[in-house]
Amino acid sequence: MNNSCCKKPNVGGQAVIEGVMMRGVDKVAVAVRKPDGEIAVDVNPVNSIRDKYPILKKPLLRGVIALFESLYDGMKALAYSAQISGDEDEQLSDREMVLTIITSVALAIGLFIIIPTWSMRFMHSLTNDPMLLNLAEGVLRMIIFLAYIAGISSMEEIQRVFQYHGAEHKTIYTYEAGLPLVVENVRPFSTLHPRCGTNFLMIVMLISMFIFTFLGWPNLVERIASRIILMPVIAGVSYELIRFAGAHADNKLVHYAIMPGLLLQKLTTRQPDDSQIEVAIASLKAVLPEEELTEQ
Repeated sequence: MNNSCCKKPNVGGQAVIEGVMMRGVDKVAVAVRKPDGEIAVDVNPVNSIRDKYPILKKPLLRGVIALFESLYDGMKALAYSAQISGDEDEQLSDREMVLTIITSVALAIGLFIIIPTWSMRFMHSLTNDPMLLNLAEGVLRMIIFLAYIAGISSMEEIQRVFQYHGAEHKTIYTYEAGLPLVVENVRPFSTLHPRCGTNFLMIVMLISMFIFTFLGWPNLVERIASRIILMPVIAGVSYELIRFAGAHADNKLVHYAIMPGLLLQKLTTRQPDDSQIEVAIASLKAVLPEEELTEQ
């Protein structure tokens, strides 16, 4: 049965080790290909702080909360997939998960905030213009980001994860088109999706480059502090833009605006094989409402 005429609720996902995580309206599932070839599926209810405090569902605020919740869910999914796929023997505790997230955020701050703004000390011999220095910092941040993505994309283990990333996008496209979730329907779709986290990161980079350009050029500590303080605001704006782009992906202007993020996905996705598509389908089906499953 084709339901392409009906608005589908947004489903998000993430590639993990030998698997895919999908998050629906009220459930989150992780499907992983086990060493024996079977697919293990772990399903849990969505527990969002936004349900307890409805004000956090307001524009801008919801983006910040969604970012931190997706980080937490993503880390849990990665730990589960590592265990099921045979790469690790133990699951991370909640405390270890929080520490891992804090460490990851700290490393990101160091790589994408501290290093670029500190490096601008070497630009002072060329210019003292605050706008040019901020712009140069933004360009350096973008170069570091692209180099990081290009570097990890060359790793063989990461390339398999990127295949599952492609399977995730293809499967979500199939669902949004109202087609039955079978491999034959999933295979023809694109691996590039406008609501992808890669798109989100690219938008964050571009918006931060624009905003930081007008902040002046105080001392190093103040520059670092201003960038950290403004990151939730930038994340909130970027989240709203991603939602808008996903809802208006057929608009030509929107398509051109998100083109940098789509092009970047050529690095972070690969064409999956049928067995990987099967895993993505199993994960998506696990989060769909019962009434939609009966239509598959």
